[in-house]
Amino acid sequence: MGVRLMVVDDHRLLAEALASALKLRGHRVLAAAAPTSGAAELVVRRAPEVCLFGTASPAAPGVFDPIARIGQERPQVAVVVLGPVPSPRGIAAAFAAGAVGYVRHDERIEGVERAMLKARAGESAVAPQLLRGAFAELLNPAAQPDDEGRRLLRMLTPREAEVLVRVAEGEGTRLIAAGMDIAPSTARTHVQRVLMKLGVGSRLEAAALAARTGLLERAAANGGAPQGPYASEGAPGGASVPDGAPRVAAVPDGAPHGTRQGPYVPGQRG
Repeated sequence: MGVRLMVVDDHRLLAEALASALKLRGHRVLAAAAPTSGAAELVVRRAPEVCLFGTASPAAPGVFDPIARIGQERPQVAVVVLGPVPSPRGIAAAFAAGAVGYVRHDERIEGVERAMLKARAGESAVAPQLLRGAFAELLNPAAQPDDEGRRLLRMLTPREAEVLVRVAEGEGTRLIAAGMDIAPSTARTHVQRVLMKLGVGSRLEAAALAARTGLLERAAANGGAPQGPYASEGAPGGASVPDGAPRVAAVPDGAPHGTRQGPYVPGQRG
């Protein structure tokens, strides 16, 4: 039986893509929303069984305040955090706020699905290896934590960094080629090189890795394509969405994906 869920993330593309993938697997997605800071009100109002809460900074102060509010007003909603390779502080903060699970952002969709089902059943949904890694870091803290985003950016050429930003914005091969004034075959080659260098198998995985490690912000700051504002397409009567409010993206049945306006679906070629 499918799970009634919501997906919230500070990155619209990731929220929409994950929501679409889970809907294709038979789950009922009530909404995909961004940013996480304004998601508590939406979750409280719609009352899903499970909320997937994506964050790039699990150790940042206040990042899990929406989870605490959800726990106070809708304690029956199970919240599973999707985040980067966590620090002990990040895992502790997530569970202290009321989350029942923590899943790495680069986990396969099957792993996310298992975590959702365990959370709905009232079980803790955290991989043993994550706990082992957290405890190991507590016992043997690194003197200078590695900046993963900086390390990954050094692997990419400036042109590849721009391609990565455009991929994260949902552009297909033809749009990338047009925006960079290059041939589609050249754009496709750049995309493949980015995937290879990042060690991922799809554009969605590349976007997720870039967002969670801070690589996306670094790439954009180093001359990547600008990220445009997100306009809510589903506001009734054309109403604008106020600052700080969650932006909700509908996931209609049979809607095509992989266009500039929509999320990238694994397995689809631009």
